[in-house]
Amino acid sequence: MSLELVCPAGTLPALRAAVDHGADAVYIGFRGATNARNFPGLNFSEAEAAAGIAYARERGVRVFVALNIYPSPANWTIATETIDRAARLGVDALILADPGLMRYASDRHPTLRLHLSVQGSATNWRAIEFYRQEFGIQRAVLPRVLSVTQVARLIGRTAVEIEVFGFGSLCVMVEGRCALSSYATGHSPNTQGVCSPAHAVRWEEKPEGRQSRLNGILIDRYAPGEAAGYPTLCKGRFRVNDTVFHALEEPTSLNALDVLPALAASGVKAIKVEGRQRSPAYVGQVTSLLRRALDLCAAAPAADPHAPPPADLLAALDALAEGRTHTLGAYHRPWQ
Repeated sequence: MSLELVCPAGTLPALRAAVDHGADAVYIGFRGATNARNFPGLNFSEAEAAAGIAYARERGVRVFVALNIYPSPANWTIATETIDRAARLGVDALILADPGLMRYASDRHPTLRLHLSVQGSATNWRAIEFYRQEFGIQRAVLPRVLSVTQVARLIGRTAVEIEVFGFGSLCVMVEGRCALSSYATGHSPNTQGVCSPAHAVRWEEKPEGRQSRLNGILIDRYAPGEAAGYPTLCKGRFRVNDTVFHALEEPTSLNALDVLPALAASGVKAIKVEGRQRSPAYVGQVTSLLRRALDLCAAAPAADPHAPPPADLLAALDALAEGRTHTLGAYHRPWQ
């Protein structure tokens, strides 16, 4: 089975980079607090989205729009207007988390394809079937908390297409249920569309090294020359019983290359790349490498599902990864 490669685009140049380097689909968001990557300088105006859709369509690539927040009553109209805008532009799918918005979309735009966002936190087939029966979703993006075995069992119980993450930053929470950023800054990716909002981030140069703070809270301290990632509370280092370490989650990227054959055999429809906040150069490089990996996987469907991926591909992706190393995360649970 050929896996679809779904790549991020935070800007029009990033969209073009993903399309030019082999994406089968790209996902974007509109400016404002309607998606989980609401950062300054990111996301699309309606005119930019129209230009991006035209560019992708000319090259046989689909465009999905993420509207994956849970809007408050004050933001409801903004969210529904975003659905209307996406439908007006003729996007290939809308990625939603909130059931109320799904009801609005399915009632107002019954021909608009709906995907359940990872923010919907659907980790079992019954939840996914509920969204299919109630709102007609055609695809669900799974949270990064299931093993390959669990993914395969889930796929066997639902007719909904399944999309899983294959590369990019990890989330320590079951997506859609994180309160850490809200606790520290008052802004949440689930409602305001931002984790560690830029206005709350501070970098300080101290004699003992560089420090990162989030709304005044010390997140991490780095030795001279040590790589420093974007500060999120879950990936900070904490003192626990006089030991300082990454108590919640290490800043390490997910890389599913080791289990691509097994995911393909399980019936997964699409592999998703995290990173709408990344540069066009990053998007182009990652897309090109994963395109090669998926093509190799498709060319050898009978290969040993436990055969290691090409070492040069792993090394090239590690060079682009957060922490310059990778993990399989929950995918690898050999005891299951």
